Amino acid sequence: MSINTMPVTTGEALRVLWQGYQAQRAGQMTASWMLHGRPGIGKTEIVQQLAARAGAMLFDLRLTTIEPQDLRGLPYYDHDAKRTVWYRPEDLPDDPARPSVLFLDELTAAPPSLQPTVYGLLQERRIGRHLLPDTCFVVAAGNGPEDGAIAYEMGTALSDRLIHLSLQATATDWVQSYALPQRLHPAVPALIRTRPDLLENTSDTLQRGQMIACTPRSWARVSAIMQAAPDRRLRDVMVAGTVGEAAGAEFALIADEIAATVRVDEMIAAAPAERWAMYPVTLHGLTALAYALVGAADEATIAPVIALMAGIGQLHRHRDDAALRAVPLAELCTHGFEVLLQKALDRGWEAQFAASPDWRAYAQARADQGL
Repeated sequence: MSINTMPVTTGEALRVLWQGYQAQRAGQMTASWMLHGRPGIGKTEIVQQLAARAGAMLFDLRLTTIEPQDLRGLPYYDHDAKRTVWYRPEDLPDDPARPSVLFLDELTAAPPSLQPTVYGLLQERRIGRHLLPDTCFVVAAGNGPEDGAIAYEMGTALSDRLIHLSLQATATDWVQSYALPQRLHPAVPALIRTRPDLLENTSDTLQRGQMIACTPRSWARVSAIMQAAPDRRLRDVMVAGTVGEAAGAEFALIADEIAATVRVDEMIAAAPAERWAMYPVTLHGLTALAYALVGAADEATIAPVIALMAGIGQLHRHRDDAALRAVPLAELCTHGFEVLLQKALDRGWEAQFAASPDWRAYAQARADQGL
């Protein structure tokens, strides 16, 4: 059964959920939401980012690991009232004074016997006599049978209780919305920008009869491996076991090139005249440098970061290197500034940009070109 709704990127899904959360807080709308997407696309990360942004306590229920009575609670007999009473489980939010997010993960993989119990949480926001507080925001997530994951078809009784978001992975959105804010190793976004088809290739991998696919989650794990495994041979084995041998081999080449040429901290500390000789001259190296500069930007470094980003567009004037002729320096500089500007706006660094002579020169040059 297809998900007949508009596909959205993970960044768009987070913005939609944030809008829904704000509407619920304002008393305008209360709904339960469903994130559909392939394994590893980032459904859990979206909900975690939502809870962090809202300052809400996250209740994460993996529905494949619980039984109906785990949601309903434990019954006991009240002799005075002569009736059975249920102890509420601790895994459900109950504090009306504290915002919370209830995440019902792996909903489509939950056994059919559990689904009627979940219905009450999604629609009536209750289990038995226990009501979810008005401050609780409910999100579910799951995979489909076509994703190679264990999953049941969602019936109409369940589907009708949800607002559905169908996630798709796009390289630009993932790099800007996740890889850079999470400060993944610069080799990861550098590879994904030049090979966007490797961000998520589950469908192709299944068709080839292979087990290991590239997903946004697996690339985040590759970044952790880069930080944790200094031994090149062992690291290559780990990366191949995470994204597959072919993608791992391609990533290793880029990682080696970046390790040899990208020196962000040294460039920030160097005198302006010394920086020109420190720029890499390949597409992968300069792409990684742009992303690494965005990651390194803070209130103390924003001025030299702006200067170094502007320098990418001017590098051909200061380095007589044949390799640079094949690199789209202006495009890389513009893309780097777009991402850096977004981070600056989020952090309130507009004054630092306005005071930068390098930014003013870059902006004037763009204006002179009619851009």
